[in-house]
Amino acid sequence: MNVLRKVVEQLETPREERPLGSGWLSGALALLASLSGLLVVLLRWFPETFSYPEIAFIQDSGVVTVFLRFVLLSGYALALLSLILSARKSLGWCALAISVVASLMATNQPQHAADVPQSLYFGLDYFIINVLVVGFLFVPLERFFPARGEQTVFRAEWQEDMFYYLVSSMLVQVLGFVTLAPSNYVNAQIAMDDLRIYIVSLPFAVQVIIIMMATDFVQYWVHRAFHTFPVLWRFHAIHHSTKKMDWLAGARMHFVEIAVLRSLTAVPMFTLGFKPEAIQAYLLIVYFYSSFIHANIGWKLGFLERFFVTPRFHHWHHGSDRAAIDINYASHFPIYDWLFGTHHLPEKEWPENYGVVGNTVPQGYWKQFIYPFTKPKPQDPPQMPGE
Repeated sequence: MNVLRKVVEQLETPREERPLGSGWLSGALALLASLSGLLVVLLRWFPETFSYPEIAFIQDSGVVTVFLRFVLLSGYALALLSLILSARKSLGWCALAISVVASLMATNQPQHAADVPQSLYFGLDYFIINVLVVGFLFVPLERFFPARGEQTVFRAEWQEDMFYYLVSSMLVQVLGFVTLAPSNYVNAQIAMDDLRIYIVSLPFAVQVIIIMMATDFVQYWVHRAFHTFPVLWRFHAIHHSTKKMDWLAGARMHFVEIAVLRSLTAVPMFTLGFKPEAIQAYLLIVYFYSSFIHANIGWKLGFLERFFVTPRFHHWHHGSDRAAIDINYASHFPIYDWLFGTHHLPEKEWPENYGVVGNTVPQGYWKQFIYPFTKPKPQDPPQMPGE
């Protein structure tokens, strides 16, 4: 536990104490690479349990073997670089130890019967791909282009949000079933053959744009409902409870909210007849875009802020300042906030503070999970964001 505490403390080192060349960035990336390697080994040990069938083709193609060698070698190299550069060795030694364990496990992989039926599975490979790709992209971006320079890349409560990320990825089978349920019902009840024939004939890029516009329209009103009705706000308050924004902050969502939001916003996507390739392209965009708008990235995007949701636009939605209450519900296109009177984006300013007014949401995944089902305490401040 003492070693783990030192690793966390080094990850949360203030920005001014980790200049370029201090070994912090190489150590953080080494830890990310070594943990990814260990998870890949576990995935190969238990493919029937941890493999997501929708991306099983990646394992069959041999890419996993190449990827495993790459991340393990990267873990070794970055860990050694961190040990050379850094005065604090916890990150480097921890990453090196995990890389060694993962390497030893990789050479002793148990044999499994071929074509094991998959009735119940958890998306460990889904989690690995998301965290590794998104993490390797946004950790350096937040390091070099921060909106708030004083904020550490691994800020307080990052472990909690990483756990949220893990839970939502591992329960991908359950979430997939819940997400498709309303769409399957609509498809069974409403005949839209002519409309589907027309949409499927549209160019690929046009289909992707329509999916983004349609899902964002539904998402806008679902999101606004979570801010409007007290019973829904108690679920959504979990998402707003983070006091510092970064690429992991978007993962903090109650399971009930994820189920409701995904199932309703998916209705136009899975009922209007879009090509599977267009849907996959949209999902890929969403994975990156959600992390981007929550990220601690201070880019000045000028006129693009008029047409697309940016980190500054969405950070105002998460602000706890009076001017930041009940605004900016859109996830892709600010035009919906313009049309329905909830747009707020000052010329250059960012919100001063984040979180839930009154700080009423407890810390910790399980406490937050049961929070919406508990009765508000009489001494608690008003629960609704607009009050």
